[in-house]
Amino acid sequence: MPLDGVHERSWDSDGFFRIDGFAEAAVGHAMLDGVVDIVRRAAAGDDVSPALVAPEAQAGLAGTAPEDLVSKVFRLHRKPAFRDFLAAHEVAGLLTALLGPDVDCFLSQFIFKNPGAWGQPWHQDSYYFPFEPARPVVGLWLAVTEATLANGCLHVLAGSQREPVHEHIPDRRPGANYGYVEIVDHDMGAARPVLMSPGDLLVFDSHLMHRSSDNESDGIRAAMVFHCCRAGTLDRTYERTGRHSPVIDFVPLLRGGRPALPEHAAG
Repeated sequence: MPLDGVHERSWDSDGFFRIDGFAEAAVGHAMLDGVVDIVRRAAAGDDVSPALVAPEAQAGLAGTAPEDLVSKVFRLHRKPAFRDFLAAHEVAGLLTALLGPDVDCFLSQFIFKNPGAWGQPWHQDSYYFPFEPARPVVGLWLAVTEATLANGCLHVLAGSQREPVHEHIPDRRPGANYGYVEIVDHDMGAARPVLMSPGDLLVFDSHLMHRSSDNESDGIRAAMVFHCCRAGTLDRTYERTGRHSPVIDFVPLLRGGRPALPEHAAG
């Protein structure tokens, strides 16, 4: 799917655009089923690598199933349901228009936001990506369920992709999830919510300031997110922190504009 004029203008001015009905709702449902299986197998003591299950840190969440207490599951883009979404020609067209013909996927995360779960504070994704070159990096946020004001939709600050990466401090809430940080030196008064239906896709720049709100509903708000960059981008996490990131996993996605993901992805 090439970019149309509306998407191009929104990308240039706002740092994001949304495509309604990009995927069938069944695509997201298959992802949810696959991730629930991973979470339950991990809870039973099975090795689910390369997937990485991150629990909710806050206390008091309801539910008895393992997935009721999970925040995110990382490192999924080698697995069939997720790999197949990335290999679709519609995704290739978008990424080629934004990044060129040679693209890697380096991060994937399925986000559970169960009833009562807190949102993630204002941040820029590039804070987590000490890459060379630092840009461009594109995020693909696929709505698996509805994203509403009640269940914790995203809020974005249009135009903030033109900002440098701001100082981020640790999330100040007691019991916040591991790795959550927040921007406190910028006026977010012009932010707006992004309401989405299952299958809608939000495409956004890694410098875009965004957050999610708390889930005050009685249902899950689920999404699948991929992050992509140009092939040849170097990860400098180790040089910056002295350790390798446990969630970054560079995989060839496009070469010459054609899918290049490995066919032997782990199940």
